[in-house]
Amino acid sequence: MRPLWLCWALWVLPLAGPGSALTGEQLLGSLLQQLQLSEAPVLDRADMEELVIPAHVRAQYVTLLQRSHGDRSRGKRFSQSFQEVAGRFLALEASTHLLVFGMEQRLPPNSELVQAVLRLFQEPVPKATLHRHGRLSPRSARARVTVEWLRVRDDGSNRTSLIDSRLVSVHESGWKVFDVTEAVNFWQQLSRPRQPLLLQVSVQREHPGPLASGAHELVRFASQGAPAGLGEPQLELHTLDLGDYGAQGDCDPEAPVTEGTRCCRQEMYIDLQGMKWADNWVLEPPGFLAYECVGTCQQPPEALAFKWPFLGPRQCIASETASLPMIVSIKEGGRTRPQVVSLPNMRVQKCSCASDGALVPRGLQP
Repeated sequence: MRPLWLCWALWVLPLAGPGSALTGEQLLGSLLQQLQLSEAPVLDRADMEELVIPAHVRAQYVTLLQRSHGDRSRGKRFSQSFQEVAGRFLALEASTHLLVFGMEQRLPPNSELVQAVLRLFQEPVPKATLHRHGRLSPRSARARVTVEWLRVRDDGSNRTSLIDSRLVSVHESGWKVFDVTEAVNFWQQLSRPRQPLLLQVSVQREHPGPLASGAHELVRFASQGAPAGLGEPQLELHTLDLGDYGAQGDCDPEAPVTEGTRCCRQEMYIDLQGMKWADNWVLEPPGFLAYECVGTCQQPPEALAFKWPFLGPRQCIASETASLPMIVSIKEGGRTRPQVVSLPNMRVQKCSCASDGALVPRGLQP
């Protein structure tokens, strides 16, 4: 099967573009938004002469500074390559089934998941069965199939997350495709050793109520016992080898950046002391390393780019960022006092190759 190319949208960063460097104007805009101000305050040097930063304020600033080096906002990178995993149905009740997939060592090392596709084979409904249910109009002959990720907690309790849902017709048969990328992303966030990937498939009425159609009772999917293995549920994993299509990490400080430079993170220092609007307002830090993403990314072959024309060119972007703690001076009631603020997504932690196309995966909740 040919490899499938898809892409991921990234967190909205306070940058002008995917690989743009942070500017003083963007930093000012983020600070004003955080403090709910319309413009930068103008403070006289006389206001600052008697200002002393209390120990608890400085301790709060240091704590946020240390934390910002560990906490990161993640975007999502690209992928290609393909692998198929066969699963099995465990019947829970007539309209709900549990799919079990063994996932360990299914994702190649140093690869990034692009998309996970669940394929279920809908069996044809015998004509005699359709006749017994009476005449069903095209609109009433539909049922809703919902896929949820099932997580078994350490205490034995369960938690489900909605992954995908779609309508199917009882007059149709064949492979039905569901996007379960988010479920695999959830599974990857589990601590090792990981449990198998559990997907709960439910077939329900299209509309609730006593007058709703009973078409959902006719929808059946092939299980592991299908003849010669045909029609058994499958999980397709599409990944990209980051050794070929990923970024290289930090740039070589001795090598100049050219058109042929592979995507990397370059040092960029923001000097707050040199910005007029920060004078007497920003007390800490005097400046910081913001970094920026530079270079280019390897593009997919033209044949694949033609097959999926909605994909734009892959770009070198900031896929992980960190916050920037600050101590600023606030004037209230004729008095000036220091205040600690934290500006999100101000420092680039990691650069990656990616393109718009899909939602950013949710973080796994406890």
